[in-house]
Amino acid sequence: MTELPRASFNERAPARASVAEGDGIAAPLRADAERGGDHVFWWRLASIAIVCGAWEIAGRIPINYAFPSFLETALAFGRMVADGSLPKAYVSTLQPLLLGIAISAGLGIGLGILMGLRRTAEWFGAPVFIVLQSAPVAALIPLITFVYGIGLTSKTLAVIVLALPVIVLNSYKAVRNVNPSLVAMARSFLASRWQQILRIILPDASPLIFAGLRLGIAAGFIGVVLAELLITPTGIGDLITYHRSVADYAEMYAVIVSIILFSAVTLSVLQKLEIVLFRPEQREAGA
Repeated sequence: MTELPRASFNERAPARASVAEGDGIAAPLRADAERGGDHVFWWRLASIAIVCGAWEIAGRIPINYAFPSFLETALAFGRMVADGSLPKAYVSTLQPLLLGIAISAGLGIGLGILMGLRRTAEWFGAPVFIVLQSAPVAALIPLITFVYGIGLTSKTLAVIVLALPVIVLNSYKAVRNVNPSLVAMARSFLASRWQQILRIILPDASPLIFAGLRLGIAAGFIGVVLAELLITPTGIGDLITYHRSVADYAEMYAVIVSIILFSAVTLSVLQKLEIVLFRPEQREAGA
């Protein structure tokens, strides 16, 4: 057997030089990305400090009797955590939220995928969910209360009414906007329809489906707060209503800020998870 000639050192040198040159270009880019990440962190920290400082000044003036200072709100938050009233309220609030999100995720992703794959399902389903997404849902909550009462069922339905259309429409668009060249490639290799769906369509649509799930959870937070304020005051809604009625405005604002922070942290964690699972280009840029 004839032995193939080995490349000499001089022949391999250009390749090594090109690799070294690529590393030399990538290193400054990584350094710039790290510096940019540090700058973003400090800018975010500065913006939070500015908002809290402006809040404290506005509360000290005061601009309104019902507007407490930031320090008073923070102390009220600590008292409510210490006496257990705030954690207990969250336990009550999370029940319809988690149940509604679970139902919306399972049903919404399934319906969205079906609408993306079948024109008939799209014709029947898309107009309904577009109307639900644009409708004033707060006006529908009294109707839900009239039909299903003031229990857990009506609150869960309020979460579903807000979260389901967002998840369905994002899943539908994700499937419909799959790269057609990938589907054509699968057909050229004689892949069956199920193989196209499981190995091409769903993996390519997964990032947008997950993004729709994240947006649906954000809508679910709105739904559960509306339900507890409009249907029956329990959980977080009960704390807001009670402290407003007895003019404990620091406690009321502490509850409102806590639900905002809780939803913001939850959505930030989901966004990080989305980057880790489905956005490798953003993960490498932030590494």
